Amino acid sequence: PSAEIDIAAMQARISELDAPYNAADFDAGRRVFAQCRSCHTVNQGGGNRVGPNLYGVFGREIGTAEGFAYSQPVQDADFVWDGAHLDHWLENPRTFLPGNRMAFAGVRDETQRRDLIAYLMVASSD
Repeated sequence: PSAEIDIAAMQARISELDAPYNAADFDAGRRVFAQCRSCHTVNQGGGNRVGPNLYGVFGREIGTAEGFAYSQPVQDADFVWDGAHLDHWLENPRTFLPGNRMAFAGVRDETQRRDLIAYLMVASSD
């Protein structure tokens, strides 16, 4: 059985993040992530789907999730995932890294992106 998420504990972890993510809403970010669940998992040991597993994504070099076949533009990119890079990617994946295979149109709303990134910061790490 899957463990229940302790929303209060996760929100407390968000409050410890650097700005602007410390002002995010965990549950709102979790709801935004519902758009991502068909292609991505966030749990440790979770499998890759159409997109790579996002566990441990922060601090990881782009295009290096084990067992995932990345597009050439992602393979050629050279940066480490952090909040700022993910924010730009999520705003519009096609213009951030032209030619990548992610079909998702993006999250245009800045607050939704902030909440989603903060959710990922705590949900994809121990």
